Amino acid sequence: MTWIKKIITGLVIAVMAATFFQVIIFRYVNPPFTVNMIYEKAIAAHKNMPFKPRSYKWKNLEQISVYLQQAVLASEDQRFMSHHGFDFREIKLALKDIITRKGFRGASTISMQTARSLFLPSSRSLTRKLAEAWYTVLIELVWDKKRILEMYLNTVDWGKANVGAQAAAQAYFSCDAKNLTDRQAALLTAILPSPHKWSAVSPGTHVRLRQTRILRQMKNMPVLK
Repeated sequence: MTWIKKIITGLVIAVMAATFFQVIIFRYVNPPFTVNMIYEKAIAAHKNMPFKPRSYKWKNLEQISVYLQQAVLASEDQRFMSHHGFDFREIKLALKDIITRKGFRGASTISMQTARSLFLPSSRSLTRKLAEAWYTVLIELVWDKKRILEMYLNTVDWGKANVGAQAAAQAYFSCDAKNLTDRQAALLTAILPSPHKWSAVSPGTHVRLRQTRILRQMKNMPVLK
C-alpha cells in the first residue's frame, strides 16, 4: 500500500504545482479563451448539437467603463476589497436562509466566480466546488484585486454566447465596454445571476428593479486604479 500512497501523493503535488503555475501565468498573460468555452464546444460536438462560437475580446480594466466596474461590485461582491476570496458573512447568511427555509441566496465572491469562469467547466459537482475553492485561494495569493476584477469582467458569461464585458457591450448596446453609461452598466449587471434567462434588451420588471437598486449602490463602490 505504500507505493499507492506515494503515487497518490505525487499526483496531488503535481496537480497543485500545475494549477499554481497556471495562476502565475495568468497574472501576466491575458487568456485567449476560458476552459468553459472549450468544454461547451466539446459537449456540443459529442452530442452532435449545433454550436454557436462564443464572442470574446479581451479589454484591460482601463478600457472598461468605471460604471460597469462599480456595478458588478455593488451587485456581486460589495466586500470585494476587504475579504480574501471568501465572504464568510455572506456564507453565514446564505446558510441561515437555507436553514430557515427562506430560499437560496448566492454567496460566491468575485474571486470565486473568476476561478470558476476562467479555469473550470460549467458542470456541477463536488469536485468542481473543491477545485473552485482551491483556485480562489491561489488567485487571491498571486493576483492583486485589480487583476481579479479585470479577469472577472473579461471571462464572465453574459448570455447569448457573449463572454466578457466587450462582447456584452457590443451585443446588447452596440458600443465598446469603455463607453457604457451608468444605466447600461447597471442593466448588464442586473442580468448576471441568470444571463440566459433575463434580458438586457427587453428587461422585465424584476430586472428593472435590480437595475435601480444597483444604480443606487454603485455610488458607494470604489474604482480600482
